[in-house]
Amino acid sequence: MSGDGLEGLLAAVHRLTAQRMGPPVCGTAGHGTGHVCLVPPAGAGLPGIEEAIGSRFGEPLRLVTGTTTEAACGSAGLPLRTPFGERIVEMRAWAYGDRWIGCGTVRADDADGAVRPVVLVAERADPAAGASAPATWVDGIVAVTGWETARARAVDWPAVEARLGTPLPGDYKRLVEIFGGAGAFDGYLQLQVPDAHDRSTDLVRHTEWLGEWARTHGSRLWEPYPVYPAPGGLLQWASTEQADGFYWLTGDPDPDRWPVLAKEDVPDSWERFDGPTGEFVHRMLTEPDHPFSTARWFDVHWYQDYGPAAADEGRV
Repeated sequence: MSGDGLEGLLAAVHRLTAQRMGPPVCGTAGHGTGHVCLVPPAGAGLPGIEEAIGSRFGEPLRLVTGTTTEAACGSAGLPLRTPFGERIVEMRAWAYGDRWIGCGTVRADDADGAVRPVVLVAERADPAAGASAPATWVDGIVAVTGWETARARAVDWPAVEARLGTPLPGDYKRLVEIFGGAGAFDGYLQLQVPDAHDRSTDLVRHTEWLGEWARTHGSRLWEPYPVYPAPGGLLQWASTEQADGFYWLTGDPDPDRWPVLAKEDVPDSWERFDGPTGEFVHRMLTEPDHPFSTARWFDVHWYQDYGPAAADEGRV
């Protein structure tokens, strides 16, 4: 492993999570294919390793805590547990494309039974493979990301819609409830959600700020469209780190009929999608010819949980 300390470890993790690398093969005696074990930095404990990986890959799943296997995780991260079996004391997991990243502690397979940290990268199967056709577009997003719906978030939608002055599309509300607070699909598309810690990702505060900016500075950046709360104006519901913006055009009294308008951070780059929000996200994840496709880069998809709003709802 090149580099020193945790930065060297992260560099190795990044290499092993590159897409279409082929099956990983572990060099550890007694281990087989399907994963690669890495050498943790000398003196590094589980909290420091977890924090370092989490700084790049978001909030982990807690697959094993003490001697308890987290039931809500189901088979998630199973390839991370398989090499160590019952010797696992704790295990954390992050999904990233077609790989699982894991760190934890295991008991040595000897009389001493000392507990030591482990880090590994393992294959992650497509969670949607072999699944039946989803009932809704949102169900399809859950299937392709392998997300656990048991970790749903409660939202006071009447209060949110009263502050905004408009009802919101039903499938957007379901996405927020299922996927929770701060996070991004394929580490790319980040929803604007109510009660986010950051104003830029808080649906209500960002909408208020954007409307005030357009009122005082003009809406030239969004031409030829007005900005909400102007009648029929654009209301932003998602963004990316690359400054792409995703909006609804709010002219129809039925929010479930609002088209999606998306633009890159360049003039005259608007793309219109006449369909529900859930369909837009699902096609973005699964169709390579979608104008904002992540399917061109990833064969397997995930939702990257950024915390800390997730912790407020008891999610792991």
